Amino acid sequence: MAKQDTGRVVVRRKRAYGEAHHGGSWKIAYADFMTAMMAFFLVMWLLSLVPKSELEGIAEYFRTPLITAVTGGHNLDSSRSPIPGGQPSPIPNVSPPPTPMSLQDDEDAQDQSNLENLKEQLENLIEHNPVLMQFRPQLLLDMTPDGLRIQILDQQNRPMFATGSAHVQSYMRDILRELAPPISKLPNAITLSGHTDAMQYASGDRSYSNWELSADRANSARRELVAGGLVEKKVKRIVGLGDTVNLIQDDPFAAVNRRISILVLNRAAERRIDRQNAAGVQGVQLQKLLEDAARNEPTQDAATSGITTSESISPAASGDAPSDAGAAAGNNTQPPGVSAIPSAPTN
Repeated sequence: MAKQDTGRVVVRRKRAYGEAHHGGSWKIAYADFMTAMMAFFLVMWLLSLVPKSELEGIAEYFRTPLITAVTGGHNLDSSRSPIPGGQPSPIPNVSPPPTPMSLQDDEDAQDQSNLENLKEQLENLIEHNPVLMQFRPQLLLDMTPDGLRIQILDQQNRPMFATGSAHVQSYMRDILRELAPPISKLPNAITLSGHTDAMQYASGDRSYSNWELSADRANSARRELVAGGLVEKKVKRIVGLGDTVNLIQDDPFAAVNRRISILVLNRAAERRIDRQNAAGVQGVQLQKLLEDAARNEPTQDAATSGITTSESISPAASGDAPSDAGAAAGNNTQPPGVSAIPSAPTN
């Protein structure tokens, strides 16, 4: 029997539900976009600091294949600048990357060769120079791990300085002024050390002592070297060692213990001294910043941080060189605490 059609149409509708909350994912995408934009503008700002002449070097750096950068090649950048291709860097860098060892070793080897050549030149000068020839027994030249050392020794019958004083004798002045020109030919810096014998002043170490005397004598030697043609900026350090480093250990009162040492520094020694000086300056600046922060005062710039100059440091604090056997003889002509160096050395 056929099914009877009722004429009704059934329409089924799906029930609509509200969309789930998106959770703010657009914020994450926006934050990523802003981070990328900040990085882009930072790169653009850094590139704007680089001179146009060096932009080609930077481009060459990024064009260098990875295998060439890893294994080394003609496109490998060996610049000491923190920005590849930048020489020098326009951005201040307190701790620049170290020089590649191969390049540094080559420079050190060449520097050592230059110092050995200087030693030969000075030996020839001493043998043929009429002024230095007569003082040959008082001049010692030797190579040390820090460079070429030139020592001018005292003699009992021919002292370099007046007894108990930093006043330079005339022949000592001639020696220093003859040594200055050949030393100045090299770009290497120098240090000067003063040494005395073990003879003490009547007041001991309580006032003017061998410490001050050795430092004052080293400084007097510096003035004579400068008068002879030495570039002032080549002097790296002036130290007074008193009678702590005797040339003759068994006889601390020997005349040869009174001497002036001129050390022509090699590159390695210069780098070490520069690192020590930089560490000291950074320590002073950090202490100043901490003090200013504690007082809630605005910090000063490094250039105006009030760092004490070397001229304001007393010779005793510098720990400079040895004294004279005659210095200790109890010379009472010099008031305690008063430097024996005249305001201007007499010629």
